[in-house]
Amino acid sequence: MRMVVREIPASGHTLFMAYNRNTTDMPGPAASGSTSSSLLERVKMRDEDAWRRLVDLYSPLLYEWCRHCGLQPEDAADVGQEVFGAVAAGVEGFRRDRPGDSFRGWLWTITKNKVRDHFRRRKGQAIPQGGTGAQQQLAQVPDQVPESTSSGAMPNHRLELRAAEVVRAGVEPRTWRAFWLVAVEGQSPAIVAESLGMSVEAVYVAKFRVRRKIREELDGLID
Repeated sequence: MRMVVREIPASGHTLFMAYNRNTTDMPGPAASGSTSSSLLERVKMRDEDAWRRLVDLYSPLLYEWCRHCGLQPEDAADVGQEVFGAVAAGVEGFRRDRPGDSFRGWLWTITKNKVRDHFRRRKGQAIPQGGTGAQQQLAQVPDQVPESTSSGAMPNHRLELRAAEVVRAGVEPRTWRAFWLVAVEGQSPAIVAESLGMSVEAVYVAKFRVRRKIREELDGLID
């Protein structure tokens, strides 16, 4: 087994995400570039590029979850590494067999358990002046997925925007610009068409194509 470490910024801090993989099990370049399956399915196939995309997609939300549970920035980074290590080890067994099953719910279950493990390890340690005891912090970790973050944006909306950035590299620049101006900034297709030298129909097509790529990328990851 070889450890692949991915360093990415998250809300001004850094999460180091470990991915254990057997190099002989990894698909070749053709599989890595495939768009025939969702990001989740490619992660299950041990596609290293898909793993990087998954980490890029979910790291900010995971970091905010850890902070929401009361972790300090450095501890949030450490727990984040533990969470993604558990995801890498168990993602092949993830299934959505029952109503309500979701990847985000599964990820939250791992996260809250790792956060609780962190506070359990802190039991018996001296409480810093003005700080909160590990037992009290442990009791404050919510059971349910937090439905909002410190930014005030709903998680699914934020994930969709991050997924758009993730797929951006595979989209022609003008197509991307047309999609962004209409779908995200809310500009009129007619105005966007005139500014980009496109027909209105082409603007609608661009919006549809990018949204389809996002849906394909997020299939199984967002509900």
